[in-house]
Amino acid sequence: MWREDAGTVTDETEGPQWRVLLVDDHPLFREGLAAAVNLDQAFSVVGQAACADEAVAEAARTEPDLVVMDLGLPGRSGLEATRRILCGRPEARVMVMTMSEDDDSLLAAVRAGARGYLLKGAGRDEILRALHTVARGGAVFSPRMAERLGALLGASASASAKEAFPTLTAREREVLDLLARGLGYRQIAQRLVVTDKTVRNHVGSIFAKLQVRDRAQAIVRAREAGLGGE
Repeated sequence: MWREDAGTVTDETEGPQWRVLLVDDHPLFREGLAAAVNLDQAFSVVGQAACADEAVAEAARTEPDLVVMDLGLPGRSGLEATRRILCGRPEARVMVMTMSEDDDSLLAAVRAGARGYLLKGAGRDEILRALHTVARGGAVFSPRMAERLGALLGASASASAKEAFPTLTAREREVLDLLARGLGYRQIAQRLVVTDKTVRNHVGSIFAKLQVRDRAQAIVRAREAGLGGE
């Protein structure tokens, strides 16, 4: 199920701090995970579920702080379960634990509200460290997945901007994005390897197409469409 790592994640406080709900349709994996989680005194497994409907019902019954969620559940997906649990209990934090490495699942899990995404090959200590991080309000993704997620979110923002500003050319959207990031005309010119005059011509065209009076209004429109992110 998972490999054993050296060392143990412990918490010096007495008694469990966080209540955990485990959702997975494989009983042996779920029981093994429960045993590992319960070894850490910071956590207490308060419920288990094998499908989305059970997960939603258990979340309402046990009021967990953390939910470890598999995506490949029978019937409704783990994504649907995540959305429904967070709708009823927005203060809960969900960490996905799955076999799926595909980009669509990763992006969909984040959009559903997941705070972390681990593969089932993760070691016990890696799982416990991730749970501690998510419980304290952080987010957990492997370096490779974090890089992929950044690229996916960037592509998503670009697609949203294209939909929001269909009259802009690709270069004009690029200039608008750099404006929204706070770059000046000369900095944009250096970044795009064009002249200041070319940048000003693009900006003038952007203002006309978006029907805005100045740079400030253009930046507001850009950020509303998801441009200008780091």
